[in-house]
Amino acid sequence: MTRFVVAPQWQGSPSARAMRLIDGAEAIADDLPRSALTRIEVPTEAGEALGTGIRRFSTLTRVRDAIAEALDGADEPAVVVGGDCAVAVPGIAAAAARHPSLAVVWFDAHGDLHTPASSPSGALAGMALRAAIAPGPFTDAPPAVAARTVLVGARALDDGEADVLDSSPVTMLAADALADPAALADAVAATGADAVYVHIDLDVLDPATITGVLEPVPFGAQPAQVVAAIGRLRERMPLVGASVAGFAPASRDAAVEDLGTILRLLGAFA
Repeated sequence: MTRFVVAPQWQGSPSARAMRLIDGAEAIADDLPRSALTRIEVPTEAGEALGTGIRRFSTLTRVRDAIAEALDGADEPAVVVGGDCAVAVPGIAAAAARHPSLAVVWFDAHGDLHTPASSPSGALAGMALRAAIAPGPFTDAPPAVAARTVLVGARALDDGEADVLDSSPVTMLAADALADPAALADAVAATGADAVYVHIDLDVLDPATITGVLEPVPFGAQPAQVVAAIGRLRERMPLVGASVAGFAPASRDAAVEDLGTILRLLGAFA
């Protein structure tokens, strides 16, 4: 059975409405099997930067370590449910410890490739992918490498992120490329990886298909195409970890509108 680790972390988000991520994570958790569910207790306090340039850093590291502990020693793949995108970093680290030649697939409308120096917000969610593939305050030894990273659906890149991508071996795949179900599997196989971790920020989806995201970006991916692409990818190599983040419904009642879509995405990992 697939294990789920739910971390309703909001401290990594740049949004003034970040605390909606708590309700989003809890709404997803309510529809997951309790026997396969581990809940991470996220501190209520915002936390301090501690001179890192990352807002709320002290709290974010506590949650990171709690997720890592929950995943430690797991034999089966686990799905980390956020909260903001930074919850994926310890998930990737746990998967990479078992599979050093891991590929990372990062579905996101944004690049999440900032450093503390380039970030306009100082929010870790905007640095999460960078933290997974390059050294920095949050990860001294990054668990993954840029050459085996595929960024899917990014269409709202800041100048600093675009500059990184210009000189990086990260593979980019546009949302409309998913019309071919094999496109993602081909891109990942080309990296030489022998296993894969998949992260989905829900804002990768087209706003017409999901309402509960903090920063919707037009011209996103279709949920059915994302599910089909992950299915084809799993035919090519093992999925050894995954995460879903960015669900921020306006209320717990409003969450119902999007849960069907989210559960279909989670089903692609099971």
